[in-house]
Amino acid sequence: MINFKEFISNSGEIILYTGNPDFSILEELSKGFGDIWHSSLDQGYKNAFPEIVYQTATFFWFVKDFDGLEQCISWRINPNQFAIRKSVWETLNGFDDEIENPVMKAFDFGFNSLRYQGAIPLYIKGLFAEKEINPIKISTKDRYVFFRKNFKKEHSLFMIYRKGIWNFNEWNAYFYAKNKFTLRTKHEIVNPRELNEIEGKPKVSYIIPTMMRQDFTLNLLNDLARQTYTPTQVVIVDATPENQRDESLYNTNNYPFELIVKWQTSKGSCRARNEGIELSTGDYIVFGDDDIRVPNNYIENHIRFLQTYNGDACNGLDIRADHQKQDLNDLDEKLRKFGTKRYLSGAAQLYNNANNCVKREFVSKLVGNDVNYDGGYGEDNDFGLSLTKIGVVVLQNPFSTNLHLKPPIGGYRFWGSQAKILGKKRKQQPWELNIPVKKIIPKPSPTIMYYFYKHFGEDLVKEFKHKYFFLYLFKGSKVAILLRFFKMPYRLMQFNKSVFYAKNLLALGKRTS
Repeated sequence: MINFKEFISNSGEIILYTGNPDFSILEELSKGFGDIWHSSLDQGYKNAFPEIVYQTATFFWFVKDFDGLEQCISWRINPNQFAIRKSVWETLNGFDDEIENPVMKAFDFGFNSLRYQGAIPLYIKGLFAEKEINPIKISTKDRYVFFRKNFKKEHSLFMIYRKGIWNFNEWNAYFYAKNKFTLRTKHEIVNPRELNEIEGKPKVSYIIPTMMRQDFTLNLLNDLARQTYTPTQVVIVDATPENQRDESLYNTNNYPFELIVKWQTSKGSCRARNEGIELSTGDYIVFGDDDIRVPNNYIENHIRFLQTYNGDACNGLDIRADHQKQDLNDLDEKLRKFGTKRYLSGAAQLYNNANNCVKREFVSKLVGNDVNYDGGYGEDNDFGLSLTKIGVVVLQNPFSTNLHLKPPIGGYRFWGSQAKILGKKRKQQPWELNIPVKKIIPKPSPTIMYYFYKHFGEDLVKEFKHKYFFLYLFKGSKVAILLRFFKMPYRLMQFNKSVFYAKNLLALGKRTS
């Protein structure tokens, strides 16, 4: 049982707290997007419970805490010194009483609030000045209880594999947790706030990179022309080959916004976005794919959402179509079936280039997209995580929705489709850097591997490698395990080839042109 005290903000909201926070800082924080605040990273909690890597590897932005920031996402909460909105504490039902260790209680609460429940736990430098804390102790049993309650059993078994399959204490803790606890199957979520009306008249630039999809782009332009809050300008960067394009289709007189069309001569969607950024003038930049449809409140809800939360960047809700002929009526039906789950907000776990909105100042701070990803995958998550590492919290906006048509032809993946081809017919990919792929196709994608190295480092890539081959062997048909075992040497060569190309990209560093 936590002995909370109460702080009432100037707006009348009740904030629960333990310890001795700076109330002037807490007042300002209550006006923003955070829900839980602490200074744990200055109190010995930074990167505590490193074993979380055995579940998340390189697939969770927040597996490690960030360096050099005065404010950032962190789920590693000090149970003795934190503050939380009372409404959020009550919605999430507080700490789990089945967990005995108070540190593990707080970590479990912080992790679930961030990953599944739409609450935002923030490290705030200087909110709590006290530095002296009790040593952090997490026992082997504590670890397995956390894994048992939060993850499928294969993650616990993988942790045993990494800790040592002959370690009696690990097996003992595993069976203790397995027999005494069950996996959570339901999570309460924090409801999003009611959106305020737009303040002022912020300018919005919408950037569309496209290739061999002029018909889809025209549909999107028509949707943008019907917006309740009209974008200031729409920038199309079109890489359609000259012999396949119809330049007359983009009639600038047909739209209520400035339409800029640039015919792309470089290659790649990252370069296209960067060329679009150079031409944009808006206070906000909305990035979207060419194969989406958006309802008429799409732009308005992006701006209202960020202003309501005092946020700097957000993902919209990307809904996959069943086929490319579907339209906005189908989007309405899909959202209806989605139910209340569509309203999960909080901090984004991934970044989606099909639907996002960012304040221009932060796009400029990143100097655009990293073109090392052209011809491959991972550029969207790279951009989102790069924003996060400069202190921007990317929010999840459930109010700006789109229908993603995903047609089977066209688009920038046309260039990257050559990656699976071998021999003389193969066209070299940008990430090959004049060292062409010969007999072994690298797997996973070298640009995904580059993302892992760039953002998580050698240690976490090592954990990813262990998990990659663990799942390769044991996930799937048990009958085929022996066959997969014999294929292991070739799969290992593919993996090492991916690492080779990734490290070549890493040596180049981020490039924006």
